[in-house]
Amino acid sequence: MQFDLRRFIASGRARQEQTFDCDLTGRDFAGSRIEAPVAARFAAEADGDEVRMTLRASASVHGECARCLDPVQLEVQVDAGWTARERDLDDPDFELPVNEAGCIDLDDWLYQEFLFQVPTVLLCSADCPGLCPQCGRKRPCSCPAAPEQSAQPDARLSVLKSLLN
Repeated sequence: MQFDLRRFIASGRARQEQTFDCDLTGRDFAGSRIEAPVAARFAAEADGDEVRMTLRASASVHGECARCLDPVQLEVQVDAGWTARERDLDDPDFELPVNEAGCIDLDDWLYQEFLFQVPTVLLCSADCPGLCPQCGRKRPCSCPAAPEQSAQPDARLSVLKSLLN
């Protein structure tokens, strides 16, 4: 969805609010995914020569636990605010996705905000023990003593141990 920020600034309009659906299902979030379109709310309000904009949405993020590979689902909220002036629209370093005509791509802005909010490492729980390196099952498993404690260290890694001394 496009919002014509340049026209909004020029006209000095009153507050504008829009609700729109954004399809982020084909986008990658560091291995996680959003499996359904997201309902988002956008608002813009003129304040002198500035425009205050807000973008709000909530989505269910799906992925795998980084330790045990179990499915993980968590709710992620986006509540972003931005203030812009007309001169910002011509600034090549302006951080919002604005085209040459001064229109903001709200779908891309929402995608950027979700990128900031979705954790890069998903865990099913903070104390997830992970997988057993011996049998490959989720810990605790029925394997004898933990292989990290009973196995002889790899001789090729002895150089690294010497660096600690």
